[in-house]
Amino acid sequence: MDPIYITYLNRLDVEELKLTNDEILDAIETALAVQGRGEAVIEPRMHLEPKVANGHFNVLRGALKPPVDLAGVKVVGDFVDNYTLGYPSELAVLLLMDPRMGAPRAILDASGITDMRTGAVTAIGAKYLARKNSKILGHIGARGTAYWNVRLLDHLFDFDEIRVHSRRPESRDAFGERLTRDLGKPVIVTDDWKTCLEGADIVVEASRLSQPEPILKTDWIKPGALVIPYGTMSAVELSLTDIMAKLVVDDWGQCKGGQFGSLRAHVEAGKLSEQTLHAELGQIVAGLKPGRENDAETILLWHRGLSLSDIALGHAMLEKSQRLGIGQRLRFA
Repeated sequence: MDPIYITYLNRLDVEELKLTNDEILDAIETALAVQGRGEAVIEPRMHLEPKVANGHFNVLRGALKPPVDLAGVKVVGDFVDNYTLGYPSELAVLLLMDPRMGAPRAILDASGITDMRTGAVTAIGAKYLARKNSKILGHIGARGTAYWNVRLLDHLFDFDEIRVHSRRPESRDAFGERLTRDLGKPVIVTDDWKTCLEGADIVVEASRLSQPEPILKTDWIKPGALVIPYGTMSAVELSLTDIMAKLVVDDWGQCKGGQFGSLRAHVEAGKLSEQTLHAELGQIVAGLKPGRENDAETILLWHRGLSLSDIALGHAMLEKSQRLGIGQRLRFA
């Protein structure tokens, strides 16, 4: 029997890889197209609540056919009070496996992967669903995924105006300063939701509410805008889906069930269903269903986060680490 080795990439290794914006976007767009063509296996996420702290674990599972050709499981802890300990709210690990004989291929720190792939799905969604001339971004939330939302969206659209807001002043101020420095353009930090979102061409809601609360008002949404709400707890009014020309999700199987999600109430009320759903994002990326068809369409994208995106980005990191000689090689068997 030939020995089996695992590549281990810790957080420092992942940072050393320095994946470019385009490398991240290309990996996620490829995975979405594979999913859209039906060449992937995805199972609904599972939740584990230890009930000893304010948080839970998400367990995501899936497999992608070539060009990725890997199965994977990601376990991510989502603990909202971690900032008091000096840690990000989401800490994760990704296990990549050979889908043909079951051998583990790699173990990666997936905290950064979670942030990057979430931002990339937001950006790829906007590529297909936002107006091409979108120039104003309104973004709620300053957690790890928020940075990659704004960075990758701006990479594609080069906004004239970026507005951000989050609940804690120190968090939103630091977020605005980081974005201003990294993007090389001024970022407006607002004191409230309305100033941040009203009239924006692209609206992203990535809040960290402790319970559902309709803070984002439907009246603030500009006709023709793209709205992307993906907070764990709903922050939108029930009427939000009524103004939409198209409702798009990343995976209907994940969106139709479970206790969490920004549009959970809309599913339960029948406002978002198999009948009202326009498409999954992968179907649009694969060219099987249309994305935006005119500038007048107001469109909503709800993405809950797919194991397939984690696997695809993990694959890109694994390939680059082997080219650059980054990471550790561990014997498994």
